[in-house]
This record gives sequence, structure tokens and C-alpha cells, in this order.
Amino acid sequence: MLKNIALPLLLSVLSLSAMAEQTELQNEPAQAQSATDNNGYIVDDLYLFMHTGPGKNYRILGSVEAGTAITILNTEQDDFIQIKDDKDREGWVQSQFVTSEPGLRQRLESANQALSDNNAQLNTLQSRIPQLEQANLQLQQDNTTLKNNITELEQALEAQVQASRNKAQTEQHMLLSYGGGIGIAGILIGVILTLVLSRRKRYDGWA
Repeated sequence: MLKNIALPLLLSVLSLSAMAEQTELQNEPAQAQSATDNNGYIVDDLYLFMHTGPGKNYRILGSVEAGTAITILNTEQDDFIQIKDDKDREGWVQSQFVTSEPGLRQRLESANQALSDNNAQLNTLQSRIPQLEQANLQLQQDNTTLKNNITELEQALEAQVQASRNKAQTEQHMLLSYGGGIGIAGILIGVILTLVLSRRKRYDGWA
């Protein structure tokens, strides 16, 4: 039963994480454009050469792959801008191919990282399912034991109350019996005294 509850919960967590990641990816371009740092990217679908100076007539240092994250080192000169690429090489590239928006490669890497994190969370939660089921079973057993103890205590309390009532009734009957015996004894003593006194008066009259 716990597994049936946990699995939909895990799917919901993954769905929310995916939605959050998608929203984050959609918001990244706007955030990059408004950033005040010198981070940038080479536009997608492009194989760009990096030169030693701000122009194509300068020596080529190498190429920069599309979507590469770069650091902007200098302001634009003659439609070129100085950058540092992911290999720590410094050079100049055409500024029209530099953007503040992350490319598809960065988005793919972010999505893959988010997927990896979600899978790790899923595995962690799935590994805890047996422990949670065992804990749930133990709680159910403890609950049953407590219910049985409560029932036994209620029965013992009821028996004690009934015993107290029976004892009180017995004592009351004994008191009534003692009182009745004392009353009868008093009546008998009164009758005997009356007879004795009557005989004495007769004897005194004869004398």
C-alpha cells in the first residue's frame, strides 16, 4: 500500500522538477541579457575562428565550437571582440557571433544534469521504500498492541469498579444485619427486664 502511494509521489516530484527546469531554461536568455558580468557564448550552428587581433587579417589561433561558453575581455573593435574560451585561450572573434544567451549545448548539459539529479533523488526515494514499509508495518503492530492494552485496561477498570460496588453492597448488608440484630437484642432485653420487674413487684406486694 505504501509503495502505491510513494510511486505517484515520486512521479509528481519528477514532473515538478522537470517543469522547474524548463522554466529556468526559458528564463535563462533574459537573465543573460540583463547580466552585468562579462560572460557570453558563441552562437549555435557555427564553426568560428579566433584571431590574434580585431580583424580577419590577424593570425588564426584556432577555432571555437558553437555554443562554447566564453569570457569577454575587451570592448568591440572593428566588429571584433576579445574573448577567452573554455580552453583559456585569448583572442578576437567577430562580435556578431557572440551572444549573452546560452546555446543549445549548455541547455542540454543543464537538462542532463537535472535529469541525473532527479534520477539520483528517485533512486534514493526508491531505496527508502522498504524501510518505510517496514516502519509502517511496525507502527501498525504497535497500534494493534496499544488497542489491546487499552481494551484490557478498560476491562480491568470495569471489573474493579464492579468489585467496589459489590463490596459496598456487602458492607451495607452487613451493617443492616448488625443493626437488625442489635434492635432485636434490645427488644428482647426490654421484654426480659419488663418481666423481671413485674415479678419483683408481685413479690414485694405479697410481703
